[in-house]
Amino acid sequence: MPATVIDEPPGITAIFSDGTDCTRWVNSLAHGEKVSTRNPVLARELLHGLADLVHPHGRIDQENTLAGYLTGIRAFTNGLHELGFTGSAAELTRGPLAALWMSGKHRPVQESQARMMLRRLDDLQGVLRPDVRELVDGRKFVSDRRRDRKYLQPYSETEWARLTEVCRTAVKESYAAHRLAVKTAESARDPREGGWTDANMLWLFAQLGPVEAAPFATWSSSHPSGLPRTRFPWRRSWEAAKLFPNVSTMLGYRLLFGVYTGIVPDGLDDLGLADVDWAGDRTILLNYIKGRTAEESRTLTTRATRLLRQWTDHSALARQFAPPDAREALWVRYDPHDHGPWVTRPATVTTIRQWVVDRGLMGDDGKPLAMNMHRIRTTYDSMRDRRAWAGSKRATLDPNRSPQVEGDHYLKAGTPKQRELVDEIIAEAQNDMLRRAEAPVVLADEDVAALVRDYPEKVVALGLNDEALVALVGGARDVFTAACGDQLSGLHGPKGKPCPARPWVCLLCPLALFTPRHLPNLMRLRAFFARQWDQMTQAEFMGVFGRYDQRLAEILAPDAHFTSKALLAAAAQVIDDDTELPLRPEEGTR
Repeated sequence: MPATVIDEPPGITAIFSDGTDCTRWVNSLAHGEKVSTRNPVLARELLHGLADLVHPHGRIDQENTLAGYLTGIRAFTNGLHELGFTGSAAELTRGPLAALWMSGKHRPVQESQARMMLRRLDDLQGVLRPDVRELVDGRKFVSDRRRDRKYLQPYSETEWARLTEVCRTAVKESYAAHRLAVKTAESARDPREGGWTDANMLWLFAQLGPVEAAPFATWSSSHPSGLPRTRFPWRRSWEAAKLFPNVSTMLGYRLLFGVYTGIVPDGLDDLGLADVDWAGDRTILLNYIKGRTAEESRTLTTRATRLLRQWTDHSALARQFAPPDAREALWVRYDPHDHGPWVTRPATVTTIRQWVVDRGLMGDDGKPLAMNMHRIRTTYDSMRDRRAWAGSKRATLDPNRSPQVEGDHYLKAGTPKQRELVDEIIAEAQNDMLRRAEAPVVLADEDVAALVRDYPEKVVALGLNDEALVALVGGARDVFTAACGDQLSGLHGPKGKPCPARPWVCLLCPLALFTPRHLPNLMRLRAFFARQWDQMTQAEFMGVFGRYDQRLAEILAPDAHFTSKALLAAAAQVIDDDTELPLRPEEGTR
């Protein structure tokens, strides 16, 4: 459903892709004080432009983002008011706009928001003057350079290790206490018969729930034992917390689950039991809402699955006594100090800080670790194993971000050891590019003297003696498409082991030497590339075989290295079938 503008008071209502609805006004309360626009006419016009930027017509699909645009409307209209402009969008001129944006009083994002709303308003209603529209479409006045941004830094490796260990210890201790309490309650008795012991109290909690949640409404004003109600151990919440996980217990699970999965905090906070899809006994498919991109899913790792299974068991008894609307929330917990004993909303910053202090979790600076949920995701992404990126069409952490943003957010935010590894990867990639730029070593005849004469640098680089040169040129070191200078060099595999590269990889290898006897196999490889071209898209072919096909065309160019007669004779030996090449089953073209 499209967003709708509310004229009086100026506001907007929208329904986002996750089904939540939101109504916001330009005039609102912030820190107990009313903030409002001084130009409601222009604010209403900007709201019409904003409405077309909201889902489903635009990309705004989260309440916080929408609230940020309303803040931008107030900043824009009030800034113009201070400059003496109180008219509508049709009365805007370049002077006030340029003066406002050049003053530098507003953040870059607010200038961008104002430009987008004005641009969309003019697209819909055509109210701006041509020169004003030109200014709106032009370059921003407020600098928003990437190098000036302060990105969220990941935790160091030692801080990450301490956080993981503290969370594991908290989860282990709380779950052990819970299981012991459940076992004790099963063997205890009704306190009205066996007395008010700790074990019998656990029995009572297990039967009726926490005393704050079930204040014994069916009992009389004094207990059947004769004890007045004021003598009843009413606030024994520390005993109830053994059976019903409280906020401290929940935080241990919640933080450790974030460490194991790296899912964004807003995706974890609102999870429900319906979002946990069991695919067998050991696998979970987790569906969660990511504010920027709506619903997503993740197949959890073994340890994350085990942790989630343990939490559902830990909170199972609490769900029996929680209100119906709270039972399906994943992170339901017991909190006698809140407005009600059952809480499902995210933990507050104050609560998280207190949990860090209580657990003695320290940062590298010797102070309590500054806990930030988004920083956990950043650290998870910077620490993750990147071997799965090899061969990926788009090797990024998040498919919703560009490689530039990924580099700014994660590659720049690494530990010194990670930066050292990145430098090594860059150096290897540069060396690989230099090797590919080298011309192929092709001999028109099988003459050792010609190799030494025409390629002296190559002979020196290979470190070949006379016997090795004879073996190389004579065919003793042949692979499928070329003669290999040293198959144990480890360029495409572990050093000291035979090279595992596929036949076409030799085309770009600096150890390869091509002679006339290799022409038939080179022609077979060309036919194989032609068959692959027929069954693959252009983008797929160029990504997999493109660079090798180009090198093969360079080697087999008529009269470049071999005579046309030799090329035709080699082509006559090709039957154009996969059986001519040493292929794996998945590489066939049949």
